[in-house]
Amino acid sequence: MTFAARGVMELILAAVCVVLAFTAPHFLSGENLLNILRSVSMQGIIAFGMTMVIICGEIDLSVGSAAAFAGCLLAYLIQKGLPVPFCVAATIAAGVMIGAFTGVMRVRFKVPSFITTLALFTGLNGLSLMITGGFPIRLPDWFQVFGGGVFPVLVFAVAFAAVHFIMRNTTFGCSVYATGGNDEAARLSGINVGCVRTAVFAVTGGLAAVSGMMLAGRIGSGSPKVAQGWELDAIAAVIIGGTSFSGGVGSVWGTLIGVVFIGVIINGMTLLNVPIYTQHIMRGGLILLAVLVNQIQETRG
Repeated sequence: MTFAARGVMELILAAVCVVLAFTAPHFLSGENLLNILRSVSMQGIIAFGMTMVIICGEIDLSVGSAAAFAGCLLAYLIQKGLPVPFCVAATIAAGVMIGAFTGVMRVRFKVPSFITTLALFTGLNGLSLMITGGFPIRLPDWFQVFGGGVFPVLVFAVAFAAVHFIMRNTTFGCSVYATGGNDEAARLSGINVGCVRTAVFAVTGGLAAVSGMMLAGRIGSGSPKVAQGWELDAIAAVIIGGTSFSGGVGSVWGTLIGVVFIGVIINGMTLLNVPIYTQHIMRGGLILLAVLVNQIQETRG
């Protein structure tokens, strides 16, 4: 991908911000900018993991359900009187195991990740309803600090830095790109393709669990009816950021730009009092336009 292709979304994002600065009241206020980052942080954390999955040539449709399940599991364990650190660790471990299950099904039994994660999408929804009885489980009031203020933004920044570093500066990151680009060539060069695939799903599952716990903190309860559509938001951010669905091409930085782009668009339309149905139409059109521009730039590069 050329420099122009890498920089096109940054230019589009900057142009949108300039327009909104002159048209949307209070867009550049510190409170509003923090609100944008807070609103995209939880989906963004999942999108960083989704970047690894898509670069690896796979897909994960279960992340939204996994996030909702994580919030419900956390609330259920805390309600049972278990120590909070144990509850948090167990919830993250459950997310990792959910992701690893997808990897094992893909590697061991050759089940396409699309099918496995689609099944998990439904199955995890059922588990969430089962452990909650269909009703939200209230969390202690103090737990809301983990879903509000600057905490989600800080976790978002740490997740970005960690995944960006892994993909840019480690052997594992290179293996992810190699596996997505040509898994047979990667295998012949000594890369354990199966372990790489399983690992990216496990990491994504863990990130979904972290995001789900923060969402539960924000709303003050574990609810089976949250995080719906997050998998599509994550995929949209990844593709807007220039990651190729065919695998082997993409960057976590691009996903960060994609996440912020979506957040800015939604925030700007809300400030401008755009009707919700018009927001959905414009959002879909802008996402498609952004992807087309990226594709054209990549083709020319």
